[in-house]
Amino acid sequence: MRNVTTIATALLLSVCGSTMLAGTAIAAEKCEIDKRQSRAVGESAAKKVQKSFEAYTEGNLDQAISILLEANAKNDFDKAYVDRMLGNFYAEKGQMSTAIKYLKTAVQADILGGTDHAATMRLYADLLLQERKFKEAIPYYYKWMEFTCKADSQMYRRIGIAYTELKEWNKVLEVADKGLALAEAPDKNLYQMKLTAYFNQKKYKDAVKVLETMVPLFQDDKRLWVQLAQFYLMTEDYDRSLATYDLAYKNGFLETDGNITRLSQLLAQKGSPYKAAKIYEKHMKSGLIPENEKTLNILAGFYHNAKELKEAATYYGKAASAGNSGELYLKQGRILSLDQKYKEAIPVLEKALDAGIDNPGEAQFELALVHLSLKQYKSAYNRAVQASKDKKTARSANSYISYIKEKARIHNVAL
Repeated sequence: MRNVTTIATALLLSVCGSTMLAGTAIAAEKCEIDKRQSRAVGESAAKKVQKSFEAYTEGNLDQAISILLEANAKNDFDKAYVDRMLGNFYAEKGQMSTAIKYLKTAVQADILGGTDHAATMRLYADLLLQERKFKEAIPYYYKWMEFTCKADSQMYRRIGIAYTELKEWNKVLEVADKGLALAEAPDKNLYQMKLTAYFNQKKYKDAVKVLETMVPLFQDDKRLWVQLAQFYLMTEDYDRSLATYDLAYKNGFLETDGNITRLSQLLAQKGSPYKAAKIYEKHMKSGLIPENEKTLNILAGFYHNAKELKEAATYYGKAASAGNSGELYLKQGRILSLDQKYKEAIPVLEKALDAGIDNPGEAQFELALVHLSLKQYKSAYNRAVQASKDKKTARSANSYISYIKEKARIHNVAL
């Protein structure tokens, strides 16, 4: 939205120079702005206009308005001229609805000199846009371009803003393309409009093409790199998504825990779980990624997939402790057992039972195996019996019970 203040110079030229400019229109020009002759306001109105302008230049905006409100406009031109000034003054004062009212009458009179009429139309359209009167603003931007014979990229951008707010996505795309064709330099806002339109139409592959154009043009915009990586994900182009996230990470563009998480998950999915774990762990230690049950479980999973059992067990344990999760204690106990750390696994599996799990037989069966590995046959037998009472583990437990009995008999251990 352009600034509506600092109108003194424009008004001064209009007030003081209108007589000199009255006969300078070039008849041969085809453009309406050049055909429209400037005129001087009538004598009685001119005095008020001049006095109002002097008050304005001295910083007395309220006085300038009061003087104009007393102006005796005797014809349509004088009235439009005064209304234009009032519209500008009220806009500068921040009273937009009143400004719009006066500017509307000045524009609809369609009688002001070419430059004044063009400026009034543009300000009127801008204020309508600012006040969210989108349907009313759009035609006046087109009228401005028709009147001035200027196809302007910024006018198309404003029209695009209005159509975006109206959710008329095809029209957004149309005007954005027109604006981009006219822009002297790449216009990020117009590209962003296209991206928004495609996204809202669920045309994600078209959105990707827009971003693939934008990223090389605006390489320092961190947000664009992330958006491109995310859209690759949405279109299931995981290789390009990972490559984009990775490059963005190396350039320091990933600044949120969510983006680091997505990068790590993609690395793990594409066969680099250890790298995923190290990146995720680094940013957890830095404080970017909060340390809680969910994030600790994610980190443990990365290490687990990388077959780094010690680290996996450590982080499953921290996650279990953070949420008093029996299921996570069970995971930690299984990892410790897999890593042949049987004595460490026992208290962890007991914590799983204390914290509660959906199928207690799972922890009981793991304990049976751990005790069996430690040749603690009586404990192994008791845990296997407990596991046999759970439907999920009954079959496995029963198959081990006879084996444990035989081992106990061989080693002369009473059950």
